[in-house]
Amino acid sequence: MSVPLAAPPAVSADPGPLAQLRILASRVGAMCLIELQKLRRDQTELLTRAIQPALWLLIFGETFTRLRAIPTGSIPYLDYLAPGILAQSALFIAIFYGIQIIWERDAGVLAKLLVTPTPRAALVAGKAFAAGVRALVQALMVLILSAILGVGLTANPLRLLAMAVVVVLGSAFFCCLSIVIAGVVLSRERLMGIGQAITMPLFFGSNALYPVNLMPGWLKVLSHANPLSYQVDALRGLLIGTPANLGLDFGVLAGASAIAIGVASALLGRLAR
Repeated sequence: MSVPLAAPPAVSADPGPLAQLRILASRVGAMCLIELQKLRRDQTELLTRAIQPALWLLIFGETFTRLRAIPTGSIPYLDYLAPGILAQSALFIAIFYGIQIIWERDAGVLAKLLVTPTPRAALVAGKAFAAGVRALVQALMVLILSAILGVGLTANPLRLLAMAVVVVLGSAFFCCLSIVIAGVVLSRERLMGIGQAITMPLFFGSNALYPVNLMPGWLKVLSHANPLSYQVDALRGLLIGTPANLGLDFGVLAGASAIAIGVASALLGRLAR
C-alpha cells in the first residue's frame, strides 16, 4: 500500500526582510559601480565640474577674507566658506539626477528595471547613493583645492570618514528630490527649469555663505527647514572644528533621505507610464 507523499511547503513569493536588504545592498553596489565606470570613461566631466567651486573659493572666498565683510569670529572666511562650497558642489551634481531617470524612461531602460524582482526602493536608493559616489569624487577635488589655499582642514581619518557619510546622505536626498520632481513634471525641460529655479534658493537660503544669525527672521526659518544647512553644519564641525550639533545633523540628513527615497519610489511607476 503506497503512502501519499506530503505536499512540499508553499514558498512565499515575497522575499523576507533579509533578502530585501541583500537585494538593496546589491542594487546600491551595482549602481555605484556603474557610476564609477562612467567617471573613468569621461574624466573631463570632473574637471569641468570643478571649475565652479574653484571660482567660489579663489574669487569669492579670497576676496571676502580680505574684506572681512562677513563676521566669522576667529575663523578665516575662506575656512568658513570651504565646507559650504563642498556641500554646494554635491548639491549641483545631485539636483539634476532626475534627468537621467527621464532619459532611461525614454530609452525603455526604466520599464525593464521595473519588471525585475528588485524593489523600487532599491532602484531609487541605488541611484541616490550612486549620486553620492559621484559627489564624493567632486568633494575630494574641493578638499585638495582648499588645502592648497591654506584652509585648516582636519587630518583625522574618522572625521574624514564621517564627512564622506554626510556628503553621501546629502547627495542622496537631493538626488531623490530630483527624481520626485521628475515623477511630477515628466519632462526633461520642465525638470531643468525647476532644478535651476530651486538650486540657488537652496544654496543662498542655507548657512553655506554666511552665519544664520546674520539672516532676517523669515530666512532663518527657511534655513532651519533646509537640509543643506544641516549638511553644511556637519561638514564645518567635522572639517574645521566649529561647534556643530552632529547628532541632529546626521539625524535630519538620514531621515530626509529615507523619506525622499520612499516618495521617489512611489512616483517611479508614474514616471514609467
